[in-house]
Amino acid sequence: MVLEVKAISDQDSVGAIAVSEAVFDQPFNETLIHQLVTKYLASARAGTKAQKNRSAVSGGGIKPWRQKGNGRARAGTSRSPLWRSGGVTFAAQPRNHNQKLNKKMFKTAVKSIFSELLRQDRLVVSNDIVPSTPKTKELVAKLTNVQSSRILIVTDEINENLELASRNIPNVSVTTSNYLNPAYLVGADKVIMTEQALKQLEERLG
Repeated sequence: MVLEVKAISDQDSVGAIAVSEAVFDQPFNETLIHQLVTKYLASARAGTKAQKNRSAVSGGGIKPWRQKGNGRARAGTSRSPLWRSGGVTFAAQPRNHNQKLNKKMFKTAVKSIFSELLRQDRLVVSNDIVPSTPKTKELVAKLTNVQSSRILIVTDEINENLELASRNIPNVSVTTSNYLNPAYLVGADKVIMTEQALKQLEERLG
């Protein structure tokens, strides 16, 4: 059985490319893919939310009034959470949201994603997708045959012309095969890869 990734159009010079079944013919593992996407989304969180507890709020070092005899409730500090301008009871603190996922699980999940993209005809290959100039209209012309609302373009290396040409096109993202984001892969209606990027991916996951 030979698997092929089709070209973006009949006019594309690259044609169809044969790919490895070990990478592009894996069963769809929804649970593992969900775990991988969750890890990436969690890692993107800043985790810088912070509030002051009673020890971090300034002031309150002295007992506001004596313990007995004045008719008011006893109080040990004016920075109690019960007081106005006091500390927060369960104050949020900066934290790291990163989740652990071992290499074998990562590779298996990425293989599962690309296998499903190929089965659904959402993965295509093109060597003509990179524009020769940083002009948006040139890239728009190349994407004319792609009838998709969300497009992810994957290249083997960063290309300045492609970066500049794509940033004004809504719902078009650009990345390299070394920095794939599973959330972008799952959310894209069409993933366009260059031949070299496809080979790099196959070598990494094979």
